[in-house]
Amino acid sequence: MITSHFPLGDVRFSAEYFSALVGEAAKNCYGVAAMTPRSISDTVKGLVLGTDFSAKGVRVTQQDGRLVIELHIAVSYGLNISTAAQSITHRVRDEVEQATGLKVARVVVSVDDVIA
Repeated sequence: MITSHFPLGDVRFSAEYFSALVGEAAKNCYGVAAMTPRSISDTVKGLVLGTDFSAKGVRVTQQDGRLVIELHIAVSYGLNISTAAQSITHRVRDEVEQATGLKVARVVVSVDDVIA
């Protein structure tokens, strides 16, 4: 549960909400071929929910009131990985900040695979 404090009260967001929001934003970025499982729990969820559930490869935590987002992706062969990671970082940060009003401390993009 991620909590944000506002003058009129607190707002609590579920981790699943953030994972789905971030996952969909990342999937729509140029060069992202697929989201990859970040842990064994993602692999098990993939077996139960289907291979392409929205929170696959995403972890969102809160640190000092700001969000830390971790992504695990596979990119297309021949793509400049550094440029793709920068693009994903900017898009995910913008979409999360616009949708929730919370600040993102950092976005960590891990490229786990290259797909031809």
